[in-house]
Amino acid sequence: QVQLVESGGGLVQAGGSLRLSCSASGSVVNINAMGWYRQAPGRQRELVAQITRGGDASYADSVKDRFTISRDNAKNTVYLQMSSLKPEDAAMYYCNVIWRTTYQRTFWGQGTQVTVSS
Repeated sequence: QVQLVESGGGLVQAGGSLRLSCSASGSVVNINAMGWYRQAPGRQRELVAQITRGGDASYADSVKDRFTISRDNAKNTVYLQMSSLKPEDAAMYYCNVIWRTTYQRTFWGQGTQVTVSS
């Protein structure tokens, strides 16, 4: 099992920045990719960014050049630096990890709310 604790959400004005953090505990040795998803009311959960254990990152087109994902493997923590925030970035943001040995599991955090005022 892996437990995920997110922090860093809040209210920010459009154009502002926020940094989300997600710390993993438990069976962390088998964590592979870590990432962030978001879900706005009435919309499907969507992938925002993901980063492999080796540091290869990928982003949704809507956040490229504005968001940066990073991870500290020693701390089992993934970060999402969000800049130039737009009202459409407002959502509940969920941390996600892919855990893999001979089989694969996905774990989710409880979510942290990001609100962007225009």
